[in-house]
Amino acid sequence: MGRKSFKVEVDPSVFKWLRESAGWSIEEVSKKIKTSVSTVEGFENGEKKPTLKQLKELSRAFRRPTAAFLLSKPKKEKPLPKDYRMLPNRTNTFDKKTIIVLRRARNLQEVSEELSININYKVKPEVKLITDSYDPKKVATEYRNLFQLTEEKQCKFKTPYELFHYLRDILEGMNVLVFQFSMPVEDARGFVLVDESPNVIVVNTKDSIEARLFSLMHEFAHILLGESVIDLPDSVAISRNKIEVWCNEFASSFLLPENMAKNAFDSKKEGLTQTQTLNTLSRKYKISKAVILVKMLKLNYITKNEYDDVLGRYKPKPEATEKGKKQGGGLSSDKKCLSQIGNKFISIVARNYDKNYITYTDALSYLSIKSKNFDKVLAKARK
Repeated sequence: MGRKSFKVEVDPSVFKWLRESAGWSIEEVSKKIKTSVSTVEGFENGEKKPTLKQLKELSRAFRRPTAAFLLSKPKKEKPLPKDYRMLPNRTNTFDKKTIIVLRRARNLQEVSEELSININYKVKPEVKLITDSYDPKKVATEYRNLFQLTEEKQCKFKTPYELFHYLRDILEGMNVLVFQFSMPVEDARGFVLVDESPNVIVVNTKDSIEARLFSLMHEFAHILLGESVIDLPDSVAISRNKIEVWCNEFASSFLLPENMAKNAFDSKKEGLTQTQTLNTLSRKYKISKAVILVKMLKLNYITKNEYDDVLGRYKPKPEATEKGKKQGGGLSSDKKCLSQIGNKFISIVARNYDKNYITYTDALSYLSIKSKNFDKVLAKARK
């Protein structure tokens, strides 16, 4: 017979905090550790004690160290971003995977600040805060000029990925870290953390690269407005929230300014909504067909009926999403690391490692990579 796992003294409030902060219900926990709901309730009211085996199982599920269950009281954590998703009965309720991404982004933000101070890097974002009383179109034009993103340069990028990397490098040069992580796309497409420095933008890798470009600039708009939010940026969505409307307008105007749009549409007046035309414009400007269609509608190049009819052709299909997911899984570990956390963060870790401020083990932990990929990742970050 195997030995019975011994019981562990756990503060009830700590157990409840760890469960709730991981997004687990009492019923889900009971199924996970193969016990009754009343037993889990007993853990949270102090009537029962979990076994060490159960705590180890839950530490893996909650993505927390087992030692977290031994705290004397719940750890005070920074508040979640403001919920702008407008999901019915889901305010401040997130999928478990989204919660893990929120925690990881917050951890990377804290680590980045600490490591940047070690090597005398600035951490305060070089961003001038504004309010939503500003014209989002004018602000978008100002930032296109600041980013030196001319129409010619935008068109010269071979793929939307190149445009994304270009914008990411500029933002990270302004001390705005850009991370790419996977979350359920129906739960969140992006979020920003602005209450600490450096500021952080997270976009969802479950989205297409064109959608991520829109999310990137939408979330940057939230940084300009100085608020931490989590949301579902969508160029075609009609939002009741005026801040989301402002950020959508900024993102759309940044990616396809009105003057560029008019010139492009005027040159292709015959068959504007034809698949070939939309494909050509999408490839030219590295943006989604949805952004193009919204601009056509707003500038009165097409009617609402035409817009609705054409937009229906471009709704993502489940099989296409799944296909993209399988393709995305082919990234090598070093490329995945660079894609997820970006060159700036990796460079900060590399500089700290070079100066012996952190250990080899620390560096691996911060980058979430195995030792065999360490040299490849650092070499690419140092270029």
